[in-house]
Amino acid sequence: MSLKLGVVMDPIGSIHYKKDTTLALLWAAQDRGWALFYIEPDGLFLDAKHPMASARPLTVHRNADHWFDLGDKTALQLTELDVVLMRKDPPFDMEYIYATYLLERAEQEGALVVNRCQSLRDCNEKLFATEFPECCPPLLVSRDMGRLKAFHSQHGDVIFKPLDGMGGSAIFRAQPGDPNVSVILETLTQSSSQTIMAQQYLPAIQEGDKRILMINGEAVPWCLARVPLAGESRGNLAAGGSGIVQPLTERDQWIANQVGPTLRERGLYFVGLDVIGDYLTEINVTSPTCLREIEAETDLDIAGQLLDNLPLTGEAS
Repeated sequence: MSLKLGVVMDPIGSIHYKKDTTLALLWAAQDRGWALFYIEPDGLFLDAKHPMASARPLTVHRNADHWFDLGDKTALQLTELDVVLMRKDPPFDMEYIYATYLLERAEQEGALVVNRCQSLRDCNEKLFATEFPECCPPLLVSRDMGRLKAFHSQHGDVIFKPLDGMGGSAIFRAQPGDPNVSVILETLTQSSSQTIMAQQYLPAIQEGDKRILMINGEAVPWCLARVPLAGESRGNLAAGGSGIVQPLTERDQWIANQVGPTLRERGLYFVGLDVIGDYLTEINVTSPTCLREIEAETDLDIAGQLLDNLPLTGEAS
């Protein structure tokens, strides 16, 4: 029998065919003869002691007009799967956490969940980066507006951002003497009731916010530099940035080497590091992207490399 892979993801019919990373992972698995099963987050459930899913057999195609076919729904024990890809996009809300609890029950019974459920919960994508202070720019995490204003006064040019944002949403730049600092902080902290991050502005953002993909703690040798639009301070592709594929610098590789062992220890098999200039700014653990863009301009098979480096116990035959 072939290996069985389940993917927990948002509706597959609404993905961006040309750049969706999850689709590339599914192609790679199918190319290896693995059987695919499609699971939407609301299809996860616990039946007494059994972690289950309402799953549909899935076939994927390299066709922009018709990239998937689904079979009939079936109630599947998650322990029947050799690997489960948790590729649900944020928001990282309580429903996301509940999904990790259900998937963790499958982990406890021998299924491999990528990435490990406890680490998905523990490693906030903004705060996780601060575990490597030697890699990070000056920053502050607080909901105290006085403290945040003092950080702005000290560093002059500062980025303020929520701890649960994605795609560059709700990111504000406050330059020296900015008259809107108070209203920015009132909005982001909800009048000191919500913790946010302040980061020294890095002018190197104009050269791109680099996405470095990590597979089982090792860096892919090429990254995607997401260059912001003129007048923008966000390089995210979702915010209109453009992507340039480029090799890692010595500093990029050094940062990856600092972070890699911790990723391996925590079962974070597929991760995206965000690096601006010489500094690590975020570690994306939920559903890192940019794989397709890098593969398109290199001879790398990143999706295949990930699957080949998973600690699977089953053997395809």
